[in-house]
Amino acid sequence: MKKSVVSALAAAVILGTATTPTYAAQNPFSDVNDHHWAYNAVLGLAEAGIVTGYDNSDASLNGKFLGGRNITRYEMAQMIAKTLARIEGESSPFNVQLRGHQWTFVDNSGVRRVVDGTVVPFKLSNGATVTANELNQLRDLVEEFQVELDSLGLRVAELEKHADKVKWNGKIEYTYHNLKYDDRDKTTSNGYVFRLEPIAEINDHWTARARLDANGDMNDDTTQDVFLKRIYAQGDYDRFSVKLGRFGLYTPEEGIVNDSVISGGELTFGTKWKAILTGGRIGGGDEPEYGAENETKFIGLNVQYDDPGDKGLFGGLAYYYAKDHDFANYFYSDDGDAEKANVIGANIGYRFNDMFYVKAAAARNSKADNEKDGWDVLLRYGKYGDYAEKGDWAVWAGYSKFGYNVAIATNQSDDIQTGTKGWHIGAAYAPFKNVGILLRYAHGKDITGGDKYKKIFARAEFFF
Repeated sequence: MKKSVVSALAAAVILGTATTPTYAAQNPFSDVNDHHWAYNAVLGLAEAGIVTGYDNSDASLNGKFLGGRNITRYEMAQMIAKTLARIEGESSPFNVQLRGHQWTFVDNSGVRRVVDGTVVPFKLSNGATVTANELNQLRDLVEEFQVELDSLGLRVAELEKHADKVKWNGKIEYTYHNLKYDDRDKTTSNGYVFRLEPIAEINDHWTARARLDANGDMNDDTTQDVFLKRIYAQGDYDRFSVKLGRFGLYTPEEGIVNDSVISGGELTFGTKWKAILTGGRIGGGDEPEYGAENETKFIGLNVQYDDPGDKGLFGGLAYYYAKDHDFANYFYSDDGDAEKANVIGANIGYRFNDMFYVKAAAARNSKADNEKDGWDVLLRYGKYGDYAEKGDWAVWAGYSKFGYNVAIATNQSDDIQTGTKGWHIGAAYAPFKNVGILLRYAHGKDITGGDKYKKIFARAEFFF
């Protein structure tokens, strides 16, 4: 059952609370436009607290309704439970409670029983009229989803209650790289990643999140140990959010400066306008790509604007400070005595609709003397993303320069190599639901030295 269909069904049976939203209400979903046939129903459901946007480790999904996805029985049960809670919370003119297969109405004159088909002159506080037929539709839904509703509201043991709220997301990906420089031997890699991302509810605002990765090399069938890549607590409130622990850090200017993991904290204020303050340590620990001697102290301040609608400008400015003994080398500084980085970043883009956008980004490290600039221009068309629907696709093309000394902790090797500049193209397609194929090609040269290269990247990914 599609979410959009369920929205219309739920709007018809939640007793008029979701079909007539306040005109001043703001659309909370970036992927539902005001021309969609279910717009009023979806907006009303959101305003009534019946549906909320997705909260996923992939930031591109956060705050979206994803109306084309199949809804789970558990998600439907949550909508019904919120509807029942809303009815029971009404104080005027009646209080409605569910009693087995009967609906009981309580008012100052006593208790009245309603038989099927009887029109009940019952209204909610917003003036919506309720009929016995509508109540019976809701009763039928309660009966159908009784098991899931029990799991939501009738748990006794606290440990069992919280264990029931753990959600598991994951991914399997197979990746192939082929890199060839004009004057060097070709290098290839062929590996896989198995990833698990549990999310556990702590309370109404806080969740515990983690990510475990197991990497493998298909050339010799070796598998590395499972690494606890991320572990952090996240608090989400109306106007701000907090992250504490070890979490992913991707800087808005296409990851030119940072695309890694940071141990520390992050505070985000705002909705359309967002101020993001991040501080902590990059590197260290037992991860294969880092060593304890490579820790980098990092502070970042980002101010970004993005209207969640389908069309318009987005972008922002950023400042990053980093300190690392490894900066003190002659390639970083002509004097060989610099241990700090001061980076200014900027990004701007325009979204023509929910499928087509163009954006540009740039960054500069004022403390470096060599390869201190980075920039990227990208044009993208399509709808492909994580947890894609069957048939989703996207194509893109861009021209980039990733200066080695502005990329403090980046991981851009899928396309343009760090320390190079050139153009790149790519395409993605989902032949089945939650299954994707990505192809990328890059052609460029080293910023220092000018050696030319070509790179082919291919990936199959499976989300669950």
